[in-house]
Amino acid sequence: MVVEDSLSLKFAALADPTRRAILARLAEGEATVTELSRPFRVSQPAISKHLKVLEGAGLIVGGRAAQARPRRLRAEALAETTEWIARVRDLWSDSFDRLGVFLEAPQDPSGKE
Repeated sequence: MVVEDSLSLKFAALADPTRRAILARLAEGEATVTELSRPFRVSQPAISKHLKVLEGAGLIVGGRAAQARPRRLRAEALAETTEWIARVRDLWSDSFDRLGVFLEAPQDPSGKE
């Protein structure tokens, strides 16, 4: 059995363009499966599968309003992902800064230091 960490689940969920579009729609407010499936050329069961992946990753939550089950975005769940991306971006930025300093430093053409 493979145990996946929450960051891996989030990135796997975000890898699919349909799921990213669903999240973008939910950023505007909660919506039902029917409302979420309208802009896509896929069946409601297919959208439901995407929602299950997003829920499993903790990116959305389902509610209950009479017969409807609206979903809503858990914006705070994206914080872990954005924090990780920011750390990696900072590491790369520091590396590029050091490379820039190295490339700008005068070089001895004889190869001696």
